[in-house]
Amino acid sequence: MRRVGLGRHGQLDSDAGDPLDGLVNLFDVGLVLAVAFLIAGLGLSVNAETGAVEKRAPTVTGPERTITTPDTPTEATGRGEAVGQVYRLPDGRLVLVDPNAPQAGTSAP
Repeated sequence: MRRVGLGRHGQLDSDAGDPLDGLVNLFDVGLVLAVAFLIAGLGLSVNAETGAVEKRAPTVTGPERTITTPDTPTEATGRGEAVGQVYRLPDGRLVLVDPNAPQAGTSAP
């Protein structure tokens, strides 16, 4: 089958191909880049030796600071009211317990 072209080129071979075929390859490259950016954004990296995807080691942004308890207890002054009791759990978290909150297993008045 032969096509008739316009202008000075006259007739074109049907084997010339579609000029938009290269666009499909660009779409594939875009997908690969999108997945790469997604992996980088999630904090994952590829191990060069095994090829496995692993979690990135956390980076330290500043010096570590240890807060110490003063040797002598200080008394607070000013106006205010107690809002509860603070407890430190074995894993280091702090929990504030409201003394006016209903106990577990009881109904509120």
